[in-house]
Amino acid sequence: MRYLPKSPAERREMLSAIGANSIDELFECIPERYRLREALKLPGPFSEAEVIDYFKKRASENSVGYTSFLGAGVYNHLRSVITDTILLRGEFLTSYTPYQAEITQGTLQAIFEFQTLMCQLTGQEVANASMYDGSTATTEAALMAERLTGRRRVLVAKSLHPEYRDVLKSYAKHSGLLVEEIPYAASGMVDSKSLHAALKDDVAAVIVQSPNFFGVIEDVAEDADAVHAAGALLVVAVTEGVSLGALKPPVEADIVAMEGQSFGLAPSYGGPFVGVLASREKFVRQQHIRREKATSNICTNQALCALAATVHLTLLGKEGLREMAHQNLSKARFALSELEKIPGVKRKFDSPFFNEFTIDLPRSARIVNAELLKEKIVGPLSLGSLYPELTKTALVCVTETTSRAEIEQFAGALRRALEKPL
Repeated sequence: MRYLPKSPAERREMLSAIGANSIDELFECIPERYRLREALKLPGPFSEAEVIDYFKKRASENSVGYTSFLGAGVYNHLRSVITDTILLRGEFLTSYTPYQAEITQGTLQAIFEFQTLMCQLTGQEVANASMYDGSTATTEAALMAERLTGRRRVLVAKSLHPEYRDVLKSYAKHSGLLVEEIPYAASGMVDSKSLHAALKDDVAAVIVQSPNFFGVIEDVAEDADAVHAAGALLVVAVTEGVSLGALKPPVEADIVAMEGQSFGLAPSYGGPFVGVLASREKFVRQQHIRREKATSNICTNQALCALAATVHLTLLGKEGLREMAHQNLSKARFALSELEKIPGVKRKFDSPFFNEFTIDLPRSARIVNAELLKEKIVGPLSLGSLYPELTKTALVCVTETTSRAEIEQFAGALRRALEKPL
C-alpha cells in the first residue's frame, strides 16, 4: 500500500471536524519543551541505492564470530527455516486486522492451535491468544488475581525477573496494587519462611518464577498449598519455555504467565516477543477484551509471533522439545563442571537448575566480562546492577546452540582473565 499524504485542504477539514484551528492548537496540551520545532537530524535524502548501501554498511558493523553466554529472559535456540518461510507469506505477514474472510479463518485456526499448545505446555485449561511479552503477561496475571479475589496486595518473589518486577510496579502505581517483594533464600529459591509470614487475608496473589531469574527450579507444589490456604492465587511466571520440555508443568498454579520467545523467535535485539496467559477454565471470562467491559489495557495480540511459536512447536513435536530440553540440561551441567575447575570459581546456589546457573567469582563480574570480550566471548550476565549484594556473581546461560568447544573456550578464557593481575 502506498503512503498517501493529506493535502492542506484535507488537513483543514479534519481540524475543523474536531474543533481545532491549527496543528499547534491540536497539540497545545504537550509542553513546549517536548515539541519538535526543527527537522530531524537525519542523513540524506538518499536514493534507493544509497539507502541499501547505507544499511549494508551498518550491517557489516555487527559482531561476527562471537560466542554468547547471556540468557536472563532472552534465549538463543535453534530455529527452522520453515518457520520463517511460513511467516513471510503475505497473508500472515501483512495482516494486522485481516478483513478477508478466508484469511480471518486461517488466522483464527492458527491462534486456536497456539492456545492448544500453550495449554498442553503449561498444564492449564485455557490460554489467551498471545500478549505483548512475558512481563506484561505477568502484570496481567496480577491484575486478574486482584479482580478475582477483591484483594489488592501482591507478593512477588525477588527471584522474579527484575524487568518483570519493574513493569508490575509501574502498573501498580496507577492501579492501586500494593507490591511487596519476598527475598530469596540461600538455596536461590523463594524464602518460604518469609513468604508464609507475609501471607495474610489481604493477599491477592503470590508470583514466583520457575526456573527463576537465577536459573533455580522452584518447588511450586510446596508454595501452592500455603498460598491457597491463605485464599490467594498462585501465579507462576516462565521465561524459558524450553524448560517445560523437561520439567513438570506448573499445574498447581492458578495462572501461568509465560514468555514464548524460545519457541521459534530469534533474540532480535530484544523483540518482538510473545506473551502467554494461561489459567483455569473458571477464570476464562477474566481474559476477555470486551469494549467498555474490558478487563485490561494490555491487549496486544502478537499474532505473527504466536504463529512462529505454533509452527516451531508443531515441527519439534513432543519428542523434539524433550530432546532440546535434554541438550540444554546436559550442556549447562557440563559448563558448570568445567567452570568449577577454575580456582576461585564456585557455584552460588546449590538448587536444581535448567540451562542457567549462577557462579561466584573472585573479582567483579564486569571486569571479568571486559576481558572475555577481548577473546570474542560475550560473558555471563553480571548481577551486581540488579542485585547489589551479588557484585561478584554472574548468571551463565548455555543452550543447545552452544558447542562443547565453545564451552571449553569460555572456561579457558575465564581462567586467563582471573589470572591477570588487577
